[in-house]
Order: sequence, then C-alpha cells, then structure tokens
Amino acid sequence: MIPDYQSLMLPLLEKLADKKEHVFRDLVEELEEDFKVSEDERKELLPSGTQRIFDNRVAWARTYLKKAGLMESPKRGISVITEEGLGVLKQNPKFINIAFLKQYTSFLEFINLKPEDSTDAQVEEITKETPEESLEGAYQRLRKSLAQDLLNKVIGLPPSFFERLVVELLVKMGYGGSIKDAGRAIGKSGDEGIDGTIKEDKLGLDIIYIQAKRWQIGNTVGRPEIQKFVGALAGQGAKKGIFITTSTFTKEAWDYSPKNETKIVLIEGERLAQLMIDHNIGVSTSNVYEIKKIDNDYFGEE
Repeated sequence: MIPDYQSLMLPLLEKLADKKEHVFRDLVEELEEDFKVSEDERKELLPSGTQRIFDNRVAWARTYLKKAGLMESPKRGISVITEEGLGVLKQNPKFINIAFLKQYTSFLEFINLKPEDSTDAQVEEITKETPEESLEGAYQRLRKSLAQDLLNKVIGLPPSFFERLVVELLVKMGYGGSIKDAGRAIGKSGDEGIDGTIKEDKLGLDIIYIQAKRWQIGNTVGRPEIQKFVGALAGQGAKKGIFITTSTFTKEAWDYSPKNETKIVLIEGERLAQLMIDHNIGVSTSNVYEIKKIDNDYFGEE
C-alpha cells in the first residue's frame, strides 16, 4: 500500500539528518525501499496520468516541511535540513503530520489559516490527500456526474438525433472523413442487424459497420444481439464493427469472441458519455483552471 504524504514527512526529514545535500530523486527511491513499495505501486499514476502517486506524495511531504521551515532547497532538485528541522529530530517525535506542523506560523500562512483559526476540523480538511489528489478527485466526481446527466439526455433523444450524434462522435474520433460523408453512410445499408456504415479513415480504405441501440438503462444487450450483428457483418463480407448502446452489455456479450477474423468494439452508455465529454459532443466548457509551476528554463537552471 502506498503511504500517504503525512506518513512520509518524518522519514523524509530523517534522511536529511546528516546535514548533507540530497537529490530529490534519490530520496524518493530510498523511501520506496524503506516502505517496501511494490513495482506495481511504483507505477501507479494520478488520475490525470501526469505523475506517479508516490512521487507526488513525497513532493508534497517535502513542500509542507519546507513551508514549516524544517528543510529547504538551496537549488533545484536538492534538499537539505535546517536548524529548525534538526531541532525537531532531537525531540524524537513519533510522527510529523499537519497537526504537528501547525505550530509554525509560516506553515499556517501557507495553508491560509490564522493561528487562532487553526482548529482540528479545519486542519483535518487538508490532511486526507495531496492538493493534486483532491483537485483530481473533485474533477473526476464532476466528470462522472456530467456523464450521468449526459447519458440521461441521450436516452431521451429521438432515434434520428441519436444517429446524428453517433456519426458526429465517430467523426470527431477520426473516422468517416467529414460529417457530410459519414452522414450519407449511416443508416444507408438497410441490412438486418446493421444500422449504418462509416469510413475507417478519410480515404475510405476500409468500412466499419455500426449498430446503435438507444436503450433504457437496465435493458441490457445480450450475447444474441452481438451474434446477430456478427452474422450481419459476415453477410456483407465485413470484418470490423462497432456496437454502441446507451445501456450496458451482459457478461456473456463481453465474453463473446467471433470465431472468424471479425473484430467488434463494444461501447456501452458510460463509455459513450465519457467519449462525448472527451470530444466535446453535447457539452461546453464552464470553467478552466490552470495549474502553473516554476519555469526553471527561464531562470537558466539546469
């Protein structure tokens, strides 16, 4: 299990007890060994996929210790203990956490709390996750809520509108060349089990067949529907198909694998909504928040 960032504070400070300069990456690797972080855990990323979770937690443990004045970074990527930090280690604390650090005015200023306002409840609010984890957790919750609302909206659409939505989404994802070309293809074949076709690329080197089911949530698509679609593809000599539904697929449907070379991609309601969000179909931007960091290249640091 990956330790939380507060559990890393004291071990990190203890690594600096020799008063020497330490490279951040070396500290991370040493702490990974100390906490017996597995190879799989070392690969775990934040939801955004931009940083390893363990790296992020060590970085925030370092930031909080710096803001409390217990350590400092004389230059990029280097950490060294301060006299205040050495004094803390001499006390042999059992742990260092947010509650411990709130005794330092500089730390309270950093977290925007006044000494008289630093109640246990307020401190508790900032102890559970690193800022990135909190921000990304909030983002994922907002995104999940939006996806649910979006899916409910889609389910209530008339069939013709849903067909246009599917076409627009596939084009935004890189299929079909243009809305005009894709629009002529969808619903054109009229073959049983096939709702339409779309070009795989702008040149139309291959054709992908589409089945779209605008079903209510709870009305699952089973294996027979998939087999029927595969049979329809075989009748057209086709090898690629996309089956889209606003509901879900049964386990048997997911497990079904055609015996021939036919390749089927299943897209159920939740993923459909997520793809719509990713490609800005039926959604608009409400707010944009930018997270910035120091540009060390500007300052000429290597």
